[in-house]
Amino acid sequence: MDAVKIRVNGNWAQFRKAETNNNPLSHDFMTKTAFVGLIGAVIGINREDMRDQFPLLCDGLLFGLQVNNAVVKQSWGFTLRSVSNSWDKSPKQMEFIKNPDYTIICGLKDNACAELFEKFKSHCQQGKACYSPVLGLHNCPADISFIETGSLAEKEGVFETLGFVTDNYKPMMDELTTFRIGFDKIPTYQNNDFWNIPERYVSVVYPSNQSRIKVQGAYYEFNDQTRWCLI
Repeated sequence: MDAVKIRVNGNWAQFRKAETNNNPLSHDFMTKTAFVGLIGAVIGINREDMRDQFPLLCDGLLFGLQVNNAVVKQSWGFTLRSVSNSWDKSPKQMEFIKNPDYTIICGLKDNACAELFEKFKSHCQQGKACYSPVLGLHNCPADISFIETGSLAEKEGVFETLGFVTDNYKPMMDELTTFRIGFDKIPTYQNNDFWNIPERYVSVVYPSNQSRIKVQGAYYEFNDQTRWCLI
């Protein structure tokens, strides 16, 4: 299975949790649906045309992510005003991730989106983006660095990974494990109305800051080197 490995980082990120509209909280890291949106920006698909591409890419690509540093969040307050007979003020809080830094694996699962995948891979290799890629919001620009291309092989057994795994993996931690792990529930599928389907959310467990977790289950090996859970 063809795959590309890239680094995505920036100063700030905000991947909004859908259930927190009034004072938006952020997922702990870039979700699969946010990554699909970034693909559209890189290869130059405008928002309206992305309607039909979201379902295709969500189902046709595999996604894995490693959090390269500690997850640090900060809440920022904004004062919004509504125009009526007077200036009405309403405070609004929004949660941001500080210094987001991710290593991402993207694999081609379905040949129906092979052309889009190859275009994305080529643009990453050239350091090219048609629209400005962002980390959730337009005032959170993303830097994309190409690492390597390669292939994915499906395997099963006990493995160690720097990336996230779904919570149905069996943990193989020992008594010397001292680092913290994080938990989140992330969207993996967006329909052509830009709606993250609740039934397609996946619960994940992730290490950060170059820590590894040891689990048992099915996994993908990239270039006979690193091991990943891909969704």
